[in-house]
Amino acid sequence: MATEVIMPKVDMDMETGKISVWHVAEGETVTKGAALFDIETDKAAMEVEAPATGTLHHIIAQIDDVIAVGRPLAWIYAEGEEVPDAPPASPPTPSAVPAPAPNNTTPESAPLPISEAPAAASAGDQIRATPAARRIAREQGLDLATIQGTGPRNRIQRDDIETDCITQVDAAVTSWSPQAGPLAVTRTGTGIDAPIVLIHGYAADAMGWRPLEQALRGTGREFIRIELPSHGNSPRRYISDFATLARMLVDAFDALALDQAHVIGHSLGGALAAALTDIRSRRIATLGLIAPAGLGAEIDGDTLLGIARASRTESLAPWLKRLAATDGAISEDFAKAAMKARSDPEQRAAQLDLAKTLFPDGTQTFDIRPALTRVEVPLSVIWGRGDRILPWRQAFQLPGHAALHLLPDVGHIPHIEQPETVAKLLIRLFKQAEI
Repeated sequence: MATEVIMPKVDMDMETGKISVWHVAEGETVTKGAALFDIETDKAAMEVEAPATGTLHHIIAQIDDVIAVGRPLAWIYAEGEEVPDAPPASPPTPSAVPAPAPNNTTPESAPLPISEAPAAASAGDQIRATPAARRIAREQGLDLATIQGTGPRNRIQRDDIETDCITQVDAAVTSWSPQAGPLAVTRTGTGIDAPIVLIHGYAADAMGWRPLEQALRGTGREFIRIELPSHGNSPRRYISDFATLARMLVDAFDALALDQAHVIGHSLGGALAAALTDIRSRRIATLGLIAPAGLGAEIDGDTLLGIARASRTESLAPWLKRLAATDGAISEDFAKAAMKARSDPEQRAAQLDLAKTLFPDGTQTFDIRPALTRVEVPLSVIWGRGDRILPWRQAFQLPGHAALHLLPDVGHIPHIEQPETVAKLLIRLFKQAEI
């Protein structure tokens, strides 16, 4: 008898989950315990394992569909088992069947039947759109009727809003235009051991890792730097929330097709590294966080906005000096190089919008603590006691299994202020994966 694949309940108060990725296609074989699909909930994003070994058929839940807990998504047929033309009948469950709404409409907050694609009425025509696309369009005041969908049967998906059509929003409120394409990834060095994946922070880029890479050269590992959207050489992208940004990073990581990797993230990159590890735990050997964001509400929003707005070295330098424990740690040459890398006004405008999204009113709106509690790989957090951007006492929110290293006379950029010290701590972390 075929094994039913259902939407699992991964949180106590979870009622629905959204399909974000299928790792196995229709008709492909899967092994019990292997990654089958990814889901996103209000609190987490995670990988779901296959409940049986066999061939996957009758996938009735597509990417971006919001499914009630307990509803079937697909079926796995054992070797030699006959596959019928239609999926097996499944009795409805109370949690899977939404109560009928007046006038036969489905409330946006209710679980959606998986056999139907969400639709919205506009000018008398039925418009097919995913829940994520609908939400972003509603928030940004976009007319779905003006957007060309690229999904099955021309269904409008999240990417259709965020890339091809977001210029409707940007033209009204910003002076930058979004760009298509994957995030920029650079690779240097070689090695037979797991490579080191580096994720920079807000308003930084891949070049900021140079001091730490130099200190880690003796490890004989490859360095892989992923640049965030609207940073470095990555395309400018519209970001609606932290989950959207995390999904872009996961896509970039998946494209690397790595079996194992040591992941290091700084500040905003640290929060994203935690989210990546939560979603792709099977492929992460260790997790190293440097002054990570997402552990509390407080952040120096003035400095973030000051860096994003600066159009000259003279206006950028004072804000950069706040990144280090002492003003003298940031030289004039450092500031000039940073300004040269930030010479594109559209990139600066896009970063400013990103700051307003993730840190509105100088507040961190995302929380990585639930993700860190689920991290099972060796985890180390490095923080400077002189950090003026993120208070190091937010480290008290870390789970008990995290190793915490507090560095005296160091600010928000330990990997630049004391790269040798940070390198020694990371090498110690990497060795834990070999025990």
